[in-house]
Amino acid sequence: MRSALIGAAVVGVIAVGANYVTHTSPKAPINVTTVVHRVNPAIVDVNSDLGFSEGGAAGTGIVLTATGEVLTNNHVVAGSTSVKVVDVGNGRTYTATVVGTDRADDVAVLQLQNASGLSTVSVGDSSRVAVGDSVAAFGNAGGVGGTPSVASGHVTGLGQSITAFDDVTQTSENLDGLIQTDAAIQPGDSGGPLVDAGGSVIGMDTAASARARARSGAATDGFAIPINRALQIANQIEQGTSSGNVHVGPVAFLGVQIAIDQNGGSPGVVISEVIDGQPAQALGMQPTDVILSVDGVVVSTPTQLTAEMGRLRPGQTVQLTWMDTNGHHHGSSITLASGPAA
Repeated sequence: MRSALIGAAVVGVIAVGANYVTHTSPKAPINVTTVVHRVNPAIVDVNSDLGFSEGGAAGTGIVLTATGEVLTNNHVVAGSTSVKVVDVGNGRTYTATVVGTDRADDVAVLQLQNASGLSTVSVGDSSRVAVGDSVAAFGNAGGVGGTPSVASGHVTGLGQSITAFDDVTQTSENLDGLIQTDAAIQPGDSGGPLVDAGGSVIGMDTAASARARARSGAATDGFAIPINRALQIANQIEQGTSSGNVHVGPVAFLGVQIAIDQNGGSPGVVISEVIDGQPAQALGMQPTDVILSVDGVVVSTPTQLTAEMGRLRPGQTVQLTWMDTNGHHHGSSITLASGPAA
């Protein structure tokens, strides 16, 4: 199945195993007018500047506290050098700091600077969600901002597992335990709330697939991270507790961009660009050089390199090995810089 993580970049998602269930007698459709008034003021549009790659990403966020703590997807802010957030409730634009991320579960926490008095969401209990429940998905469809989009539907499955592949960064991630819905989630909705009939958030929009059109006539299969799981991760980030998957604080950076087209089957990760003034340039690395290992860990794919960098810290000195275009191997210590969000 092909589908997309629903930030700005198009991503492939393949369902690899799930408890897919189609409910034959869904509950009555959700009252969209009622939930819009409750939910819209507690949504933000998230705009990420991907400075080193000269691009941008747009998504959505869920306001958790009146002082500007926002929940969103990691893939909305991954690679960002700055983040601006527009609060739908008051129309103001804020600079946001990425407090921490969990790449494995696609969760990120932002903190809006100088925010106060913001409207916040009502949080539900995702453990009580059942197949057939009426839901609505909110978000920044198309990344255009303004009044949030809303799509109604039903829960069609629980405990879903998918593999998400990013055609831009050539990285992938496995997500599991997801809520599945037939609500028409769109690009830009990433990080937006999936709410129940009472307007309480029971999930965070994350991915969508066109597979359902052939199977059931629906336009998409949508996937959302259960809110209980997302808030558990957010709480760990707030407490400043890093782990194997959770990264809190600044991200370590080599100062390279990775080639989209890797050498299939060849060892290492191919560099497409070496960024001026960053550690890799100081070592004399060049585009088309191949990174072989970082801190003694062999990296064979962009996903492995990204994961390894997520475990390191700015200012840390590690051993790097690479191969140049002539096939010569090099090894040197390198002090990592502070880079874009994970």
